[in-house]
Amino acid sequence: MKKEITLKKRGEIQALQELLIHNADGVNIEGDGNSIVHSDNFPLKHTFADGIYIRQMDMKAGSMVVGAIHNHLHVWFLLTGHLSVATEDSIEEFLAPCYVLATPGSKRVIYATEDSIFINIHKNPDNVKDINELESEIVSKTFEEYEQYIKK
Repeated sequence: MKKEITLKKRGEIQALQELLIHNADGVNIEGDGNSIVHSDNFPLKHTFADGIYIRQMDMKAGSMVVGAIHNHLHVWFLLTGHLSVATEDSIEEFLAPCYVLATPGSKRVIYATEDSIFINIHKNPDNVKDINELESEIVSKTFEEYEQYIKK
């Protein structure tokens, strides 16, 4: 039974993403589903430590992100603000400060109830500093791409 619920929610998240892509105007709605959005609306800060990639994203209250699918187990920290995060398994609210263990293979819809700053901590064993190369290792853009990734 849980599998059916999960697949239904996955379909709902995918439908939301497709609706947003269809209505993307480059100003109020950004993204094409084929690449990771790098935008002034969602500023990113990249920091590197030995074997670690730290990715900070700021979200304004009332903004929403449909994220890529993370390939690896990792931790994220909510430093300030309040977020609602929907996955195919649940909808959870997070109030700063807190940290969360993020499971791989999940697509997330993140809504900022308040201005928020959160940080993802990713492994980076080869100390790669090229953001595009890191993103191709850290996330998949589709569930099919994720399935191929985990088969490697």
